Amino acid sequence: MLAWIVAAFYLAGIVAAIDAVMNTRTAQGAVAWLVSLVSVPFVAVPAYLVLGRSKFEGVTAAYEQRKQEIDALVREVREHLRPWDVGDAERYHTYRAIQKLSGTELTGGNRADLLINGQATFDSILDGIAQARHYVLVQFYMFHDDGLGRRMQQALIAQARTGVRVYMLYDEVGSKGLPKAYVDGLRAGGVEVSSFKPTQGSRNRFQLNFRNHRKMVVVDGVTGWVGGHNVGDEYLGLEPGFTPWRDTHVRLEGPAVLQLQTAILHDWYWATRQIPELNWVPRASEASNVHTMIVPSAPSQKLETAGLLFVTALQSAKQRIWLSAPYFVPDEAVMKALQLAALHGVDVRIITTGKGDSMLVYLAAFHYMRELRDLGIRFYAYKPGFLHEKVMLVDDDVATVGTANFDNRSFRLNFEVTALIVDRAFGRQMETMFEQDFAHAEAIDPAGFDRKPFWWRLGVNLARLAAPVL
Repeated sequence: MLAWIVAAFYLAGIVAAIDAVMNTRTAQGAVAWLVSLVSVPFVAVPAYLVLGRSKFEGVTAAYEQRKQEIDALVREVREHLRPWDVGDAERYHTYRAIQKLSGTELTGGNRADLLINGQATFDSILDGIAQARHYVLVQFYMFHDDGLGRRMQQALIAQARTGVRVYMLYDEVGSKGLPKAYVDGLRAGGVEVSSFKPTQGSRNRFQLNFRNHRKMVVVDGVTGWVGGHNVGDEYLGLEPGFTPWRDTHVRLEGPAVLQLQTAILHDWYWATRQIPELNWVPRASEASNVHTMIVPSAPSQKLETAGLLFVTALQSAKQRIWLSAPYFVPDEAVMKALQLAALHGVDVRIITTGKGDSMLVYLAAFHYMRELRDLGIRFYAYKPGFLHEKVMLVDDDVATVGTANFDNRSFRLNFEVTALIVDRAFGRQMETMFEQDFAHAEAIDPAGFDRKPFWWRLGVNLARLAAPVL
């Protein structure tokens, strides 16, 4: 019997190794899986079943179930948004590339309000939910059953009881500690709730790699929010180990809100196969004309949209690239884009957290800083608390606020979303925010890494080896 079990594992290892060679996106990943699956199948085969794939499958089959209805809705949305599509002669090719990646256009008629830290963000979101008249869409990677989580729960229930339709979506991994009683209370109050269900479909059944990392809220198709915050007390700076928590969201009004709504609807449909009746007529901001584009990225897409979005933005820079990256584990394409920008004389500044929540990711970042040394790139470690924001400022007028980190997981494995905002006034607000963060940070000098203790340098290099799966 033991001999049959051993033979079965080795046979499964060979089959899985062939699958890895045929489907793994990077050569390094394919080689790593090939060697481990053939040499130690008892460990590698179970690992491959849950971690081995980087392509999320089943979306096309789900679409086919209601193809005509979905196609008609897509045509309707595009027709309503067409009058708000804008071009930008200075960066036409940049935006055209991003448009082809995302399937969305840069739109005018928007307002964008920068929300710095948790209090401002959740005051704005909860106030917006309270003003809903028709429906509320709420999606976060992480919900906690704590003070803020219960405030959100009661706000959604209060609106559902007035007849407002309320939909809430959460990720199973991010919200793994969410009690059943929390969800049952929402449903009893009239809220429609679902997890994202990434393991739907035979090919996804055992996979734990795919996570919906998006954080989005839309009210009545008129107002939207997107950024780095999740629903938990730590995001209000109430977690002693990480206080003060540093994060950023953006509040949107205008046609771009419908693009954000499309991203939520896409995820809701995957989870439930339902298409709620929503408002698809854009309402432009009366006081602002900020150009905005919502860029969803997902492992179900043919191309790696998140990584290519950042590469495109970095390559477009003429004067400045300032970015905040709590998890700075870039891939080769982003590294080369940063190197080229620095060689062109662009002011490149990267601020990361000085207090990591994952030792592997925290240490791995120092390897990439060392690889970028002697190029004039300035690195900073934010010192007051944990820095979690995912934002970037390119030159004076191009900003991103979203959910994607500078790491392999966000580039290839997570469902993410980014707001691309083109506006000088918004850019000035971002500049001020960055300058305040730099003022509360400590400069990092990669040239001094070689003088660090051997155990530290060994830890950095070992952590770097895990970068493809972090």
